[in-house]
Amino acid sequence: MSSSQHPVALRLERHVGGATKLLATVMGLPLVDGIFPALVLAGGVDTVTGVLQVGLLVFGGSATVAVILAEMDGTPREQAKTVLAVGVVILAVAAVEAAFAPTIESVLDPKTFKRFAALVILAIAAKTASSRIGEYLPRPAVIVGLGMIASFQPAGFQVETVDYVLVLKATAAAATGVGFALAVALTSPWLRGVVDIDRFRFGSAVALGILPLSLLGLAPGNAPLAVLVVTSLLAFDPGSAQDDTDDTIEETAATEAMNEETTSPANASPSNPVGSQAVATDGAGGSDSDDAGYSYPSSEDGDEREPWL
Repeated sequence: MSSSQHPVALRLERHVGGATKLLATVMGLPLVDGIFPALVLAGGVDTVTGVLQVGLLVFGGSATVAVILAEMDGTPREQAKTVLAVGVVILAVAAVEAAFAPTIESVLDPKTFKRFAALVILAIAAKTASSRIGEYLPRPAVIVGLGMIASFQPAGFQVETVDYVLVLKATAAAATGVGFALAVALTSPWLRGVVDIDRFRFGSAVALGILPLSLLGLAPGNAPLAVLVVTSLLAFDPGSAQDDTDDTIEETAATEAMNEETTSPANASPSNPVGSQAVATDGAGGSDSDDAGYSYPSSEDGDEREPWL
């Protein structure tokens, strides 16, 4: 990124052009890589807290914040329209994947697949925290694929009816992420001056790393959300905006002082009209005060011009 240096967004930016496409890729990647279906099958959206955590950490994570604040141009209203256009597609795909989740679950061993789902979230958290670590880790889609192979049970396959409650929860999780991105877009002019993006990135990576632990019962269920709240508070740095304002004021004052020094009569050169007037006054040898500073000595033919011409 131009200002946040987000590892995930940096990698995607090399393959995707434009802020809108980059935002769509960042928010849609969990749906394409199988991260979101894995969380749905692992029970990540079974509770209200889980819905909020998946929405904020998976769809509205630090990469989404970095793209909106560091890459998107235009007014907040224009950015909000872009987020809504991307969000409609995200909601539709999330609902479709949740509708097929029970059928997919019928051919998988839930316990085995849940471990792989936890592993893929840990990998994403590591990639978010450090691009160097991310170079040595497999892609999330590879981990999800291996998890499906390891937990595959073809004998149990059956077409399940659509669980509308599960679809509603999954859609709510996606809507939470889209709503978070919309709030960031609408307040982006203010957030750019008071939020440390890199500090928020590291904190959200920690929260994302705790999410699989909560899925496996190794951490409290609301721990990732609590970490995310603390991260947001630590990333809030209103002093940075004042520092930027002070720097701007100092630069403006320095520029004005330089301009005044350049146009000062004492530093004027022959090409400077102020200096020309001073030289002409000295050369006039006691001419009238009304004309000395505003006219040049007349030549013999009556042509009034600068003496060096």
